[in-house]
Amino acid sequence: MTEEEQILPPESLTNEAIAERLTGNTMKSIERGIIKKRNLVYLELNGCSGNIISLLNGQNPDFEYTLNSLANLRYSNSLMAAEGEQAIEKLMEALDEDFILAIEGAVALKNNGLYNVIGSWKGEPLTGLKAAKMFGEKASHILAVGACATHGGVSAAKPNPSESVGLQQVLPDKDIIMLPGCPVHPDWFLGTLAHLILYGEPETDNLGRPLMFYSTLIHDRCPRRPFFDRGIFAEKLSDKTCLFKLGCRGPVTRVDCPTRQWNGHVNWPIGNDTPCIGCAQFGFPDAMAPFVSYDTTRVVDDE
Repeated sequence: MTEEEQILPPESLTNEAIAERLTGNTMKSIERGIIKKRNLVYLELNGCSGNIISLLNGQNPDFEYTLNSLANLRYSNSLMAAEGEQAIEKLMEALDEDFILAIEGAVALKNNGLYNVIGSWKGEPLTGLKAAKMFGEKASHILAVGACATHGGVSAAKPNPSESVGLQQVLPDKDIIMLPGCPVHPDWFLGTLAHLILYGEPETDNLGRPLMFYSTLIHDRCPRRPFFDRGIFAEKLSDKTCLFKLGCRGPVTRVDCPTRQWNGHVNWPIGNDTPCIGCAQFGFPDAMAPFVSYDTTRVVDDE
């Protein structure tokens, strides 16, 4: 079998293996000169930087090594050595290039964006709002990374004093690949980025989420599903049965946490006796609250 034959099409991969295989195949193609690295601009807007922290904890594939092998990181305020206006100069230089744009954090609209300033340019504050519009209009592809970027998330939770919104509201005419999660899993980001570079845009659902990660309800893959089917429900958080009546949002949340798992693929909330809080579903957190309840049969869905 030749090396070319070993690079399988994305539809042939399982959800569990897809991120590792996609990144590996993309790096092989770059090393052999079949494709070139793409420029990547990574902006952090109004949020907690939880997504970049999650990404840095990625394993198999390792985030830093894999990202540097896939892309030329032109700007990331958390990862680049430059700071101040020198960093913003690097950011502005990317406008003259072809680049993929990744944004985490919501876009603050209050006072024309002044509730979120990411730097200074030519003596003027560079707001997240201005940067999102400026770079969003020029980017070849846009990734909304995490709940705040996809729909506002925690940054837009009531009472929302910064008037934060998701990225789509300030770039209504752009196709945006949505990667909801609070935070996003490293595999979801790296796998999507690798797919973009190697194959182009991945297949998405009607909300812009890549089907390779967001196609199946947590409830349908949950190892505690047999307890749900038999009507055996947990009464307290330490119980090993179905957590639905304690507020678990697995029945309405589409993502692959049960099989992918977190922190080096070793565990996930339900595996640690904690209900899913629906952080990868549109409407989080307000639509998913309260996260723990002792009297719940309500179902929230976005479809």
